[in-house]
Amino acid sequence: MFCDVWIWAGKFRKTDKNLGVEKWKIPVALKTLCDDALFWIQNETFPSDEIALRFKHRIVSIHCFNNGNGRHSRLMADIIISKVFKKPMFSWGEASLTHKGNARLNYLKALRKADKGNFEPLLNFASS
Repeated sequence: MFCDVWIWAGKFRKTDKNLGVEKWKIPVALKTLCDDALFWIQNETFPSDEIALRFKHRIVSIHCFNNGNGRHSRLMADIIISKVFKKPMFSWGEASLTHKGNARLNYLKALRKADKGNFEPLLNFASS
């Protein structure tokens, strides 16, 4: 993931995009997300897998980086579910989500439903 193409890896984007928060809001949006996630965990607001996927969904919507936001968000969900909750990582449909195909199409459909507040399809996809 961090080869020569990604010299900028780990650095926030410096331009505004047609998605995500404005570039100058990235640090504040991340802090708010982390605070929210800590509250969800401490208060068991949602089931553990839903907390991980809500975090994934929000961080990708912030769109911190020029590229790799989806991969980064899935990695974060896997870290949360495995390290915080001591559960197995998600399977993410057991297919490549970076290439066109049925798995990516189903993933994108699930994300669109999560955009509208329905996390059930994303929970089902992540565990499929």
